[in-house]
Amino acid sequence: MRDIDRFRGCIVGGAAGDALGYAVEFETVEQIIQKYGRRGITRYDLTDGVALFSDDTQMTLFTAAGLLHGLGGDLREGVRRSYIDWLATQVEDYPIDPEHESVSWLTDLPELFSPRDPGNTCLSALFAGGKGTVEEPLNNSRGCGGVMRAAPVGLLFAGDPDVSQKVCRLGAEVAAVTHGHELGWLPAAVLAHMVWTLASSERPDVRAALKSAEAEARRTFPDAVYLDSFCDLLDRAVTLADSSTSDLEAIRALGAGWVGDEALAIAVFCAARYERDFERALIAAVNHDGDSDSTGAVAGNLLGAAMGYETLPSFFKDDLEQENILLQVAEDLHAAPALTPEQRRRYSRDER
Repeated sequence: MRDIDRFRGCIVGGAAGDALGYAVEFETVEQIIQKYGRRGITRYDLTDGVALFSDDTQMTLFTAAGLLHGLGGDLREGVRRSYIDWLATQVEDYPIDPEHESVSWLTDLPELFSPRDPGNTCLSALFAGGKGTVEEPLNNSRGCGGVMRAAPVGLLFAGDPDVSQKVCRLGAEVAAVTHGHELGWLPAAVLAHMVWTLASSERPDVRAALKSAEAEARRTFPDAVYLDSFCDLLDRAVTLADSSTSDLEAIRALGAGWVGDEALAIAVFCAARYERDFERALIAAVNHDGDSDSTGAVAGNLLGAAMGYETLPSFFKDDLEQENILLQVAEDLHAAPALTPEQRRRYSRDER
């Protein structure tokens, strides 16, 4: 199964969670409640009439662009080069320097030249060339900057039943470009696999997708030192989702989301507890003391891939920044590997 609606849902759903949480990323629950009421933030806090998303969604778009650029060749290298493009949008003015050999049309869009609180690990790693790999890490960071951008890896292979290990491995490698600790890239491997499963399933099930992803992570990375404790945390997220523990208490038991394993655990908890209620899942995912935009983004990726774009509440699509770009990238991912000439030109400077 390769349904365009699931692709749109995953990309837009992630951006929606990111945008909802971005307004409160650095605030405590007490501050959020004081500002927005006892339920916390439940609708976008607009800036000039627009719901802004953070570097999480920016990097998700550039992940997708890098994958599409690398089709038929080195996918990881395509993504690395695309991340260098993203770095330019954070530190340079539009238009991009003609000497910079960008890989996609995203650097032609002035609206993406806007720093949105980019993570220090991503910036420093990419300034150093983004040469990190799973086997040869660039640093020892376990920050959530690796997992929050990995969903397009799962989408790229949706519908192909014979690529389970490839999805898991590539998810890890995409994160390892900037994040060297196992808990910086293992969550990206699991997220990519979960998105692949959810977007490919006739009857998507978050819990089943998690079990499948954990099993593949064990097969793909049998020597990973932190894999057992990571899977224990994810399993605890599902146990909490099935318990009577309040959303906030459960999230606090899982962490704050600033690091990759905790961010994915929080997102899994919200997606499992509210598997058919996108609104409640996102509200839970962002109203806590930690990295609200990243946990919101990953929860939105998961449920968007499971539910599809058409089922997302309209108020999460209305006023969302650059939705036309989000939808175009989702549609291009869906078309891969059989891109039209126009689509190929968007992701290959040689053909533009």
